[in-house]
Amino acid sequence: MIIAIPLINGILSSHFGHCEEFAFLEVDETSKKVTNETRQSPPQHEPGVLPRWLISNKATVAIVGGMGMRAREMLESAGIRVIMGAPNRTPAELATEFLTGRLTGGDNTCDHGPDHACQDTAHSHGQHGHEPGKCK
Repeated sequence: MIIAIPLINGILSSHFGHCEEFAFLEVDETSKKVTNETRQSPPQHEPGVLPRWLISNKATVAIVGGMGMRAREMLESAGIRVIMGAPNRTPAELATEFLTGRLTGGDNTCDHGPDHACQDTAHSHGQHGHEPGKCK
């Protein structure tokens, strides 16, 4: 199992598409222990790019604060389990909570304002002018 977590300043980013880096945690499914953690800078945020990138990195679980429905649908259709609405914690804390069954999903924390469609399948960011990691 490989858990992917979008990060800003070392903790979960509130929005999947606007993070500084991703943590990829490899997990031994028998022992439920993290065996390796790597961090990678994501490609530029464009519709569909990050889901395809996570798929190419062999992620099987994505723990996120919030994301657009199109990204979620792409991940789930590729067999990646999406845990949305996770709290802003470190990758190690989130992985431990997930592996022990204590991490439950919540509300989509994406909040770009009224002109942003995170609940819509036409999810787009280009016109908002916000910086990566600044979900406003």
